[in-house]
Amino acid sequence: MGIVSALFGGKKVFPVHLTDATFEQEVLRSELPVIVDFWSPGCVPCKKLEDIIFSLAKDYEGRVKIAEMNVAEAPKTAGRCRVAATPTVLYFKDGKPVERVVGVKGSLYHRQTIEEVFGITP
Repeated sequence: MGIVSALFGGKKVFPVHLTDATFEQEVLRSELPVIVDFWSPGCVPCKKLEDIIFSLAKDYEGRVKIAEMNVAEAPKTAGRCRVAATPTVLYFKDGKPVERVVGVKGSLYHRQTIEEVFGITP
């Protein structure tokens, strides 16, 4: 890691952007456990959750796939996943939803849930 990377937090890791077309391959067929943040434009709580999702993507890179889906761009998948409000975070293991969080929960909550549901520590 270079000095610039060290000063500015290292490599940027982004959540996987999902669409109706990519959801099955990226989530349901993923070999890694997956967390999907369903969000919508103009949603203030969604903006608050964004930093947490980016932090999780960086900290769990290669062990948990962190993804995000704009429900306005992917209404079919949001409907199939029964997302009625944003933000909604779904945890998937072996292609099946195993946990649902509606609203904003803090970073510690999500880290503890990853450990409990997936058995993965930071």
